[in-house]
Amino acid sequence: MRRPWIVGVLLAGLLLGACGDPASGPEQSPPDPALPTAAPSPTTTTRQRPAASPTTPTTPMTADAAAKAPTVVYLGDSLAMESQKVLGQSLREEVNARYTSAPYSGTTLCDYLEGTGERSLVPPADKAAALVRSLRPDFVVLQFWGNSWGYTPCMDGITYDKEPATYFKRYEADMKRLTEQIADAGGGRRPRIVWVSQGPDPITPERIRTVNALYEVRAAASHDLLADAGRTVSPATARYTWAQYLPCTAYEHDHPSYCTEPGRDRTALHRDDDYLHFCLASTTSTPKPCPVRSPGIARITREITRVIADHVG
Repeated sequence: MRRPWIVGVLLAGLLLGACGDPASGPEQSPPDPALPTAAPSPTTTTRQRPAASPTTPTTPMTADAAAKAPTVVYLGDSLAMESQKVLGQSLREEVNARYTSAPYSGTTLCDYLEGTGERSLVPPADKAAALVRSLRPDFVVLQFWGNSWGYTPCMDGITYDKEPATYFKRYEADMKRLTEQIADAGGGRRPRIVWVSQGPDPITPERIRTVNALYEVRAAASHDLLADAGRTVSPATARYTWAQYLPCTAYEHDHPSYCTEPGRDRTALHRDDDYLHFCLASTTSTPKPCPVRSPGIARITREITRVIADHVG
């Protein structure tokens, strides 16, 4: 009977641990050997991470290319926290994006809603609508695991294990409300939202299946986009079966540092002690971007980049 409580404690540690906080030190994510190294961006410190930090393209652009270069904002929880630098690097290389990331570990959709006041873990300047008004992005990428364990106050104590139907109803309502706030903030230049589907959940597999279905329905209803990044970290024939290792992809064969066990033709997605995150570095008490090359993060960010690249221009 104590399993839900134990699972909640475990999830709290995992979701808040992530791979650390960019404000905690100078540590940088190592460059992808297939991507050029981007210049560091100036930042200012907030409670958990640098405030939104626009970056510039790494290569000179023609006037036509500059006109097509999208502005992208990336929001989310600890999964976005660990992936933010790799995604920015990928977007700059593929579409010359102007990129801003503002993830906060332990959060869920309602934290990025305006009007939540002190019940939110996200400060007012980094709310989704506030960033849309200030940055005028073309795309807003939302990557949320769907935190279901009651950590963030804005969920009003609603948890999946105690009230699954209420949890899904609330999550769906927050998706709609966040979409509306982003659209209103964009005015005549509404950004397209990219909902990022999640990988398998070994503890509550049906929960993540339903959360992903809600993302798909919301994207279709609002004429937005779905990046099925979770598929890239799932077995080819079992979308919702969790796996610590998967066969190396063609990209990973071409970039051997991403095929962690070439002799067995497989690569590691998760550490032995963390089934949720994809960073292969040890977790820390202060969240920060992943400091080591991690195949799962590369797979997820490449899929997000592909979806945006397909809709630029």
